[in-house]
Amino acid sequence: MNNDKVLLLVEDNPDDEALTVRALKKHNIANEIIVARDGEEALDFLFARGKFADRNTDVLPQVVLLDLKLPKVDGLEVLQQIRNNTKTQRVPVVVLTSSNEEQDIVKSYDMGANSYVRKPVDFEQFIEAARQLGLYWLVLNEAPNG
Repeated sequence: MNNDKVLLLVEDNPDDEALTVRALKKHNIANEIIVARDGEEALDFLFARGKFADRNTDVLPQVVLLDLKLPKVDGLEVLQQIRNNTKTQRVPVVVLTSSNEEQDIVKSYDMGANSYVRKPVDFEQFIEAARQLGLYWLVLNEAPNG
């Protein structure tokens, strides 16, 4: 695993996963992308459990792109667990979801999301949104060490 600016994509929809990964790579975002397909897998990666038990826990994602509607553990619960752990509490979390419900937006920010982005339905807009997210969070944003 590359120790520099890993992105954790938490997405259960294979089409949205493929579009996001494709958009990032198309626009020269060469960072390693770890994909978790449900909330439990995301937490396992973040906290080095299950199939990720032997991973280097010093390597945290530069950003987590988090869907809300996930199997096993929903996105808001994942966000809560990230924020409640001293090791992960400062990891930037961008909620990237199709939900446009005001209560999801409010809850996400109340629980410590750094950004809330609604997935565009249009293919080109989706590609552009993923490009901008990658550029900002992986290239421009300065995160604290450790």
